[in-house]
Amino acid sequence: MVGSSKVESEGAESQTSVGQRLTLGAQVTNEGVRFRCWAPRAARLEVAVEPHGAIHALSRQADGYWTGLIPEASAGMRYRYRLDGGEVYPDPCSRFQPEGPNGPSLVVDPASYQWHDEHWPGVVMHGQVIYELHIGTFTQEGTFEAAIARFDDLKELGITVIEVMPVAEFPGRWNWGYDGVGLYAAAHVYGDVDSFKRFVDEAHRRGLGVILDVVYNHLGPDGNFLPLFSDEYFTDRYPNEWGKAINFDGPGSRPVREFFIQNACYWIDEYHVDGLRLDAVHAFHDASPIHIVAELSQAARRTAGTRPIILVAECEAQWVHTIQPVAMGGWGLDGVWSEDFHHTARVAATGRSEGYYTDYRGTPQEFISCVKRAFLYQGQRYQWQEKPRGTVVSDEPAEGFVFFLQNHDQIANQLWGDRLHHKVGPSVYRALTALLLLAPETPLLFMGQEFAASSPFLFFTDFPPGRLAEDIQRGRKEFLAQFPSYASSDAQDAMGDPCAASTFERSKLDWAERDRQAGTLALHRDLLRLRREDEVIAQQRRDRVDGAVIGPSAFVLRYAGEIGNDRLLLVNLGPDLDFRPAPEPLLAPPIEHAWSFRWSSDAPIYGGPGVIEPLTETGWRIPGGAAVLYASRTAMPSLQEKERP
Repeated sequence: MVGSSKVESEGAESQTSVGQRLTLGAQVTNEGVRFRCWAPRAARLEVAVEPHGAIHALSRQADGYWTGLIPEASAGMRYRYRLDGGEVYPDPCSRFQPEGPNGPSLVVDPASYQWHDEHWPGVVMHGQVIYELHIGTFTQEGTFEAAIARFDDLKELGITVIEVMPVAEFPGRWNWGYDGVGLYAAAHVYGDVDSFKRFVDEAHRRGLGVILDVVYNHLGPDGNFLPLFSDEYFTDRYPNEWGKAINFDGPGSRPVREFFIQNACYWIDEYHVDGLRLDAVHAFHDASPIHIVAELSQAARRTAGTRPIILVAECEAQWVHTIQPVAMGGWGLDGVWSEDFHHTARVAATGRSEGYYTDYRGTPQEFISCVKRAFLYQGQRYQWQEKPRGTVVSDEPAEGFVFFLQNHDQIANQLWGDRLHHKVGPSVYRALTALLLLAPETPLLFMGQEFAASSPFLFFTDFPPGRLAEDIQRGRKEFLAQFPSYASSDAQDAMGDPCAASTFERSKLDWAERDRQAGTLALHRDLLRLRREDEVIAQQRRDRVDGAVIGPSAFVLRYAGEIGNDRLLLVNLGPDLDFRPAPEPLLAPPIEHAWSFRWSSDAPIYGGPGVIEPLTETGWRIPGGAAVLYASRTAMPSLQEKERP
């Protein structure tokens, strides 16, 4: 059966202002459902609406867009597009795929969800503590609804922003999220059509922000139908380690840019997310006058209106222009990950500098330089890549750089997917945690880090047995082989199958451990309280921090406050250090002040051996594997001084 559709006036839809409401896909109106799809290759495009299989022809407009208003269609109906009278495919801009990426799309009315966050103020970068989680492994149930039940725990801990790993619809029952193919549809395995909205709504009700990890540098290898609608979505002109690169600057790229920019705006508008984490922006190839990321950031902020949002980049190349204003030639983002901090911490903790850790020594000076300058590599030659790496950091604020000791990539990029506390002693783990959470940069915790979760976080996908699954396992082995220890035949043989159900199940958190690991939890909670409530630490001013090396594995950071109101953080990752005499000016208290002990990672409440204050009458003796914080106070005059005339 072939039905008719009302055709919108020529050009009315093609003049859409990118950065406003979604105009792609199926839009519910008072007169029916309006469909809009970009398919420049097609000679005919139709909508097949279930359950009766009615076929409705769409009308071709300028630039390869097809559109039409179908009065008989309504929210809740399922549909597919039929190309040139042949096969039917899901909508590239489907809001929900109830049967997965290969099934029909669902017509969704975004106005049907009743929000409760009308007073939510939004999120700015300053003062945030980010918590990265994967919906499928954050709880045993692996759903949005189950994750909501842990929000109070995160709030009580001191988390302010939840970073959700990608939720775009993917093939199979489980996936990291970086194989997403339905970029506008939250994965159906995590809940119903409104589950992610309830997730955000409930987070806001508890004072938690939510940012979403989005992948705009590639699509997954299975279930990607974009090339059937247009061969201009992808290009061979640029290399891409994850498949074909996105065509952001070649012929036909304007609608491609619109597709991805509207996706970013869609999550902010219809899901009320507080921003985005952009995956691997160093893999965005664009020679246009305005880079796609810069255009996206401007559009996203227009969409948010007066509500502040945060946009964060993962950028292995460490380009500081990611967070510089668009007017200055930057991309206008709010934050960028610092891989350098993680890498030097990992080497310091484990003593291993193989693979992509080759260019790090884990020295005290590297930590000081990271805290003061955010990146260690700012244009120097990087031996591992045999080329210069990084860009010069000048006066960009500390909050614009995201520090972490663990994240999904860095845990999984190992043979066993084990966490940092599995590799080091508890004292060093506590000291590194103190450095992370008291540094002026924005800290990120990976789920379970706060209670030293025993579960690994492995790389997992769910592709059926066959060539694709074999290619993924082989590719994983080749990737890990860059580490000599993982390249051995024994290690390669021991590597698990990414597509095995056990790989996914082992990666799930056991929340009962939160109670059993009360000491580690208290450590994180107290440090985040210090970060939040200490007026000097809370400044987040890297230009107000100085540092000095005081031993082979020890250093000091001094935070300058108002006159005389300073803080001193001593970190010793090695054995006991007898620093007497102490020829280091940063250890001298401010004029007419003295150092007052404030906090130690050795406290028994954290599982430590007991606090021995480093500062004695004869000088400094710093325990091994410890971090200690001092605050300056006005020195009390001695009795003899009081009696002087």
